[in-house]
Amino acid sequence: MVYKRRNIEYLLHLDAEDGRFKFAKRLRKKSTDAEKALWQELKGRKLMGYKFRRQHPIHYYIADFYCHEQRLIIEVDGKIHLKPEIKNHDKNRTEELSRLGIRIIRFSNEEVINKITNVKEKIKSFIINNPINHKAPSP
Repeated sequence: MVYKRRNIEYLLHLDAEDGRFKFAKRLRKKSTDAEKALWQELKGRKLMGYKFRRQHPIHYYIADFYCHEQRLIIEVDGKIHLKPEIKNHDKNRTEELSRLGIRIIRFSNEEVINKITNVKEKIKSFIINNPINHKAPSP
């Protein structure tokens, strides 16, 4: 038996439960228009040569887009994320994932749909200006 916290699956998914993988698969089948548009710009290592995964289970969460090389989550948020309770949940989620060494950047659906070039430039700028510390977090 492999010690789970030391294998590549732990590092890639941070102990995501099996149910998260099934839910992520369902989410991939019903992506929003904004998620579809951003995915067209990220898939196939189109952005700076980095591999992004969509609807990626990580820890207790599912990231809209995740780049393991950069330990970077990109979230595309609809109007529901403006509600105070959802904002609070997003804040807590960001703090928890940050403690695990994962960075998060967020864009609104409107920003992705109407300004995709700006979104790509912001992602590139984030990666360039915030180099990743490749040391894995402690379990």
